[in-house]
Amino acid sequence: MNYKRILQGILDIGEAMLKSGAENFRLEDSLYRMCKGYGFIHYDVFVIPSNIQITVETPDGDIITQIRHIEATDINFDRLDYLNNLCRYVCKNSPDEKELHEKFIETMNRKKQHPAIQYFAGVMGGTGFAVFFGCDFMDAVVAAVVSLMIVVVGNWLSKRENNLLIYNMTLSFLSELIILGMVRLGIGNHPDRIMIGIVMLLISALGTTNGIRDLLQRDFISGALNIMNSFLGAAGIAFGIALAMLLLNDVSSEGFILNHSIPVQLISCTVACTGFALWFKIRGRQVLYSSVGAFFTWGIYLIVYELEPSNFLATLVASIFVALYAFIMSRINKAPSTIFLTASVFPLIPGPNLYYMMYGCVSRNIELAFSETIILLATCLAIAFGFIIVDMIARYTMLALKKDYHIGKNS
Repeated sequence: MNYKRILQGILDIGEAMLKSGAENFRLEDSLYRMCKGYGFIHYDVFVIPSNIQITVETPDGDIITQIRHIEATDINFDRLDYLNNLCRYVCKNSPDEKELHEKFIETMNRKKQHPAIQYFAGVMGGTGFAVFFGCDFMDAVVAAVVSLMIVVVGNWLSKRENNLLIYNMTLSFLSELIILGMVRLGIGNHPDRIMIGIVMLLISALGTTNGIRDLLQRDFISGALNIMNSFLGAAGIAFGIALAMLLLNDVSSEGFILNHSIPVQLISCTVACTGFALWFKIRGRQVLYSSVGAFFTWGIYLIVYELEPSNFLATLVASIFVALYAFIMSRINKAPSTIFLTASVFPLIPGPNLYYMMYGCVSRNIELAFSETIILLATCLAIAFGFIIVDMIARYTMLALKKDYHIGKNS
């Protein structure tokens, strides 16, 4: 075999997976498995959000190193699912360089999602969470209009602007400007609740959660990069909203509440997370699985919070459930667990805390800004702990069953 081309093909798959939304440590595991499948004597893999490096020693004794720089990502869980299937095929069959390249091209050329679906997804996500956070009918109309704007302007802006801070700042500024303007015209009644729902379309708190999880697993570089990238996105949201608030004076806030009806909470968050599943280009039955996961995740949060009114505890228990659910569904469907995890966990993401943290800064209410910051970080920490607990349980369970869970260079 031409091992240089083989390694190039493995890196092609790894780069596409990372761009499509693969988690760093799971991608490392996939790359190690493919290297092992080709019978390399030694292999070292290093993955961070912006870089992949692989060094292998071939059966002929040659040492090859190849590096890829990752400039941008475009979350596409359908493509990730099929790339994961390709990894399984490579590990089992060890195709030569020509077949490997043909299989990769075939996967990358899979028919794309219909463009109209993204519009429905944006409206479902933004409007669903607006209702979830206590909006009335007219507020939901405003949220639908702003969600459509985010899809249209976001598509145009994404082709011209790679800086996440500027991207989020532009969209959040326009969103807050439209919301405040429509409310002052008598269309809509709760601008802060509408914006909180819209913020969920831009939120990067899941990156913070994954970053904290990486740090707790001693993956310090990936963890720090994920957290810094999330803070950059959050700063863009905060700057954009703050600029609109300062431009339109006398902006007030009623405070954060959830919809008073439990059934409406469950239905609206399920609709919103179905939208997010489509937003992340999930297809087929996996959209339904994401919706079911979101419904039960929030239901478990409500039950735990009713028994013990602690946001940290309720978030921890709910995140344990959603991580376990994603693990089980990944085994049943032979697909990456992040596909089932990402959309299902969104009801726990602390978007409201990010909004009120920023509002406290703009209104010079330092106490509010500080308290919301603490809640935001505590919530992210609870989600990260929940993920790690399930990862630990899964690892020891697979070990007891004498099956590989994660493999490395010494496996």
